[in-house]
Amino acid sequence: MTVSYTELGFVNTKAMFEKAMKEGYAVPAYNFNNMEQLQAIITACFESRSPVILQVSKGARQYANATLLRWMGRGAIEMMKEMGNPVPVALHLDHGDSFELCKDCIDSGFSSVMIDGSHLPYEENIALAKKVVEYAHPRNVTVEAELGVLAGIEDEVSADHHTYTDPAQVEDFVKRTGVDSLAISIGTSHGAYKFKVKPGESVPPLRFDILEEVSRRIPGFPIVLHGASSVDQRAVAQINKYGGKLDNAVGVPEDQLRKAAKSAVCKINVDSDGRLVMTAAVRKVFVETPAEFDPRKYLGPARTDLIAMYKEKNENVLGSSNRY
Repeated sequence: MTVSYTELGFVNTKAMFEKAMKEGYAVPAYNFNNMEQLQAIITACFESRSPVILQVSKGARQYANATLLRWMGRGAIEMMKEMGNPVPVALHLDHGDSFELCKDCIDSGFSSVMIDGSHLPYEENIALAKKVVEYAHPRNVTVEAELGVLAGIEDEVSADHHTYTDPAQVEDFVKRTGVDSLAISIGTSHGAYKFKVKPGESVPPLRFDILEEVSRRIPGFPIVLHGASSVDQRAVAQINKYGGKLDNAVGVPEDQLRKAAKSAVCKINVDSDGRLVMTAAVRKVFVETPAEFDPRKYLGPARTDLIAMYKEKNENVLGSSNRY
């Protein structure tokens, strides 16, 4: 069954990004796989009056069922309406790897899709992105593509090394594909182990020179950062305290993300931080109350901690709080 995203209550990202660029903040793009994560994202963004992009990866659709996730998203919209005045919510495919997957998401009510051909030769990346755009735009669905490759592992996305975005390619790529936003590689990375640093060493700074040159070449065009979790050391410490093993897990410093959010970057993706905070809360319950077997008793605290983390991101990192 084909359904329009407007029937489900979602918006596309066009107006979101225009407002974010005008006012100097980044729209949060949070991944979810289950009910508690979705509840936390919606509650946090409603309470902080932040727009939000609900992100679903290919792996999440396979894990939770594509139909169920779509209607969970619709349920989140209805939940927010019951809470009061809703904020804008987009439903976005994260790291789509084929035209067929993007088409299926568009037909099932996604308001935005990412086609990730960054691992392909340049001309093949252009051809794939253009094909998705030609299907999406008549349906008023926005399209994100990627130039450059992020290192790290997250879901089905994996790369051993960074390939920084070449600013000389961005004008040609945007013009020939017609995409609505562009994810670039400036040193962020997927997963909880973003950088190989020893205790006490500093994380390499992001390549703001690349971001500035990209912005100069395509002024006013929406730029996206993937792999932008800060890997909260409080969550890492709690996981390790309660039996986990996350040695030297580090992420992107929040001051660098704040700087990016105030520039041309209007969408910042956060996935690993949600996983870490949720895992930390669940581990704590299991260790402190080992006889507990009611999922509500360990997923409930995880949801509470997630809400706090997302609200903190919106207010102190992305600057998206109180925009609606």
